[in-house]
Amino acid sequence: MKITKRELLSKVDHSLLKPQLTQEEIMEGLEFAKENHCASVCINPCNLDMARAVLEGTDVKIGTVIGFPSGAHTTFSKVAEAVDAYAKGAVELDMVIDIGALRNGEYDAVREDIKAVVDATPGIVKVILENAYLTKEEIKIASELVEQAGAAYVKTSTGFAPSGATAEDIRIMRAAVSPKIKVKAAGGINTLADCIALIEAGSDRIGISKTKAILAEFD
Repeated sequence: MKITKRELLSKVDHSLLKPQLTQEEIMEGLEFAKENHCASVCINPCNLDMARAVLEGTDVKIGTVIGFPSGAHTTFSKVAEAVDAYAKGAVELDMVIDIGALRNGEYDAVREDIKAVVDATPGIVKVILENAYLTKEEIKIASELVEQAGAAYVKTSTGFAPSGATAEDIRIMRAAVSPKIKVKAAGGINTLADCIALIEAGSDRIGISKTKAILAEFD
């Protein structure tokens, strides 16, 4: 598969989620996303005001995270986070499922947790499964629950687990949902070859923090 720099950037959610990032580093990342026309930035909720100041009126969407990174939050708190984030300009919301509930087989609870966040705002909800902790069958079931709950995307990982996106997992997720549901790969994506492999497997978006280094491979 051949891909142009522009085609790749149209799929990139530029990640600025590391908790140790300084204001200067975050501002640099936002300007980078703006200059390179990334699809979006994914930024921590406490930095949404900064993101809006830099990106409002541009073609870069503002995204944030909900129930991050563990997913072990109450539905009430996830909904509150979503409402607050949307009010501050985040139009894409990457929420983490209740991983333990999924592994317990509490599928109704997982579905309702997702649906509550989906229903809370008009934002695009991307649901993080955190595949590092799941079996292949659990990945399939979780993907189906995401679609049943009405979310727009199913996503592999937070980037904070022992492993991240794999092409095999993307194929499982893609096969488990209908074409109207999109798939996002994130976690451990370090090279242009990684990006291409994940796109070929069915990823619609790629969450990466090493965007600058990956773009340099084109040169």
